[in-house]
Amino acid sequence: MSVLPRVVIVDDHHLFRAGVRAELGAGVEVVGDAGSVEQAVEVISRQRPDVVLLDVHMPDGGGVEVIRRTEHGGARFLALSVSDAPEDVIAVIRAGARGYVTKSISGAELSEAVRRVAGGDAVFSPRLAGFVLDAFAEQPAPGAPSARGERELEALTPREREVLRHIARGYMYKEVAQRLGISVKTVEAHVSAVLRKLQLSNRHELSRWAVERRIVTLDPTATPAPR
Repeated sequence: MSVLPRVVIVDDHHLFRAGVRAELGAGVEVVGDAGSVEQAVEVISRQRPDVVLLDVHMPDGGGVEVIRRTEHGGARFLALSVSDAPEDVIAVIRAGARGYVTKSISGAELSEAVRRVAGGDAVFSPRLAGFVLDAFAEQPAPGAPSARGERELEALTPREREVLRHIARGYMYKEVAQRLGISVKTVEAHVSAVLRKLQLSNRHELSRWAVERRIVTLDPTATPAPR
């Protein structure tokens, strides 16, 4: 029997969180919820979910702030918002979310979206994917970093650069280990070294760093290779 994705729901409306719990059904395991950025950071750190369902707008900072402050590198973020404004979609994806769906989605569709994100896919409501593609269309292909990115990469070893690129594309530590033929502990050690050398706090900042410097491109249609 496959393991159900462990999910935390973040939204500042209690009734909405309760409704999402009910709509998700038996296809996922809801392990916690939060109504503020502070609560979200604490719950994610304690429960270590596979997926965080994340509202974009909350009074104390919203989804982008939750992603920025989250230290649990294994969590993948799926924005669930009433907003379909391009600037909201782009902001949360740039911050590190793996997908964005609107609150008009059905319970069955949402449950499937959570499972896909947990499995490594990027998921978007149909009309939103175009916003992301347009926003990143001008970036060069992976392997052609900016001059600034090239200089900063020189501080890293070849293996650290490999690990950086995999992590920035959204792979889990276990997936990176399998792809590179090394242990998970070795991956963790390389990530810690990369964060220290680049003066970054977590993997979400690392992903943003890599995209901004054109070390990798963010392709919302890409799916990590099978495990």
